[in-house]
Amino acid sequence: MLSHIARRLLAALPVMTFVALFVFGLLYLAPGDPAAIMAGDQATAADIARIRIALKLDDPFPIRFGNWVWSLLHGDLGLSLFTNQPVATMIVQRLEPTYLLMLMTLVVSVTLALPIGVIAAWKHNTASDRAVMVFAVLSFSVPSFVVGYLLAFVFGLQLRWLPVQGYVPMSNGLWPAVRSLILPAIALGSVYIGLLARITRATMLEVLAQDYVRTARAKGAEERKILFKHALKNCSVPIITTIGSGVALLIGGAIVTETVFAIPGLGRLTVDAILRRDYPVIQGVILLFSFMYVLVNLLVDMLYTVFDPRIRY
Repeated sequence: MLSHIARRLLAALPVMTFVALFVFGLLYLAPGDPAAIMAGDQATAADIARIRIALKLDDPFPIRFGNWVWSLLHGDLGLSLFTNQPVATMIVQRLEPTYLLMLMTLVVSVTLALPIGVIAAWKHNTASDRAVMVFAVLSFSVPSFVVGYLLAFVFGLQLRWLPVQGYVPMSNGLWPAVRSLILPAIALGSVYIGLLARITRATMLEVLAQDYVRTARAKGAEERKILFKHALKNCSVPIITTIGSGVALLIGGAIVTETVFAIPGLGRLTVDAILRRDYPVIQGVILLFSFMYVLVNLLVDMLYTVFDPRIRY
């Protein structure tokens, strides 16, 4: 098990190196001159030249990349071109709502999708199964921002049960923070719930057709015990893989969802930085999201050692 984890950790190093190289290369691929953007519309050519010298924009690419990586290793993501604040500070200030939103979405999605998928497999070719499949298709077909607007209109504007925009910090209490993210979490998790329910249903159908399940039923075992203790446990590997892969959906969806519900998280920070061409902020956020995705996949690989005996031994 330890050797498997060590191999996965070593495999993550070249991935993060490539991600860092790509993120830094965005500055060269993007249109416009960062020095001219930072100087403003009223700047002269001399002002732009001084900024380029100060930021060392004229240095060769390998030197600039090496200096940037060295700064990253010391926790320095650079300064915003517009606010002149450290990028790391700006990210930390926006971190809480995004992480809480993604965590709530994961909890809601897994809690709803697993029982739905199990019931659909158990009631195969019945009205319950068809209803689950229709829901899964609709969840894939309707974008998360459309779901968000519908939820905000019904539960926020019409029923007035939940807030439709903004975020309450956790310093004001856990429930107010969670309450402000209920609608965004459901909107963000709509696609994720459908995906996870379909994977659970498909894998459960394969397992329920195995001989040991028929043997357990012949011996009079409780159906609930067969479904959730035996069958679902043996479906855990593909389900865990789907949960880990779905983090990419959450990262991309968080940007749109935070914009719809006016949540001051990393998604809104990314959108604002792109509109203003604030390259250091864009680089910092993309690097953080990439690191999160690699870290989640490492955790998924480690969970394989718990649920898959072929890896454990």
